[in-house]
Amino acid sequence: MSSIAEPTPLLSCRDLSMHFGGLAALDRLDLDVHQGEVLGLVGPNGSGKTTIFNVITGIYRPTGGSVAMEGRSLQRMGPQAINRRGIARTFQRSRLCLELSIFDNLMIGDHNRLNHGLFFNLFRRRRFEEELTAHVQRSKEILETFSKPLAENLFQPVSSFPMIDRRRIEICRALIGGPRLLLLDEPSAGMTHEETRQLMDDILDVASREQGITIIIIEHEMNVIRRITDRCVVLNFGQKIFEGGYNEMVNHPDVQAAYLGGTESNEEAA
Repeated sequence: MSSIAEPTPLLSCRDLSMHFGGLAALDRLDLDVHQGEVLGLVGPNGSGKTTIFNVITGIYRPTGGSVAMEGRSLQRMGPQAINRRGIARTFQRSRLCLELSIFDNLMIGDHNRLNHGLFFNLFRRRRFEEELTAHVQRSKEILETFSKPLAENLFQPVSSFPMIDRRRIEICRALIGGPRLLLLDEPSAGMTHEETRQLMDDILDVASREQGITIIIIEHEMNVIRRITDRCVVLNFGQKIFEGGYNEMVNHPDVQAAYLGGTESNEEAA
């Protein structure tokens, strides 16, 4: 009797470790992420959540274990090559260039597909204008998913917009390159409850519009995790202590103990 093989995970981490001196930010972590799901990454400060994002995107090189996308190792790739493989992210602390326009910021997120050649930009002016028009149109389409006023003010500086719109712009910058895996690091940080609700509605809309996109979201707001995730993984001291649905998670004794402990570490923005 033949068995049906399970599909290869979109992203797979095996025995993943990341040490900073004597501190184990990740400790032999196993994690599978499947295409099309929204995975919530949960845990107290210092549990290793942002470290996972930094390892996946090539900012950190792990001290042990492996990271693969559809069975292909990412470990010898730099951040740009990993981005070309279809992985994009946001950061907990804003990385927008506030004095640049919305459009300029979005093009930073699409740099892998821009033609940077001097000859092309100086002498192939018609082709350059065609590409510029296409990038403007694509930017407007993505922005309209979140906010029509943002699309209508494409060439205004980012500094003139409130925090919720800046968060939207950051997510659009990650989306414009057409990633298959989107990593969101506490997108609600610094926002009110109502702004958070609006932004989560936007993310749910993106998940439904961008067919096949997979999302991993780091978030402390449990209402956010409850609303938008299909599955949750909880970390503590760099180790996975729970994997499963939201209702199971909030009632799990190990998860409750980890949050009551509220352990702090020096990990940046974890």
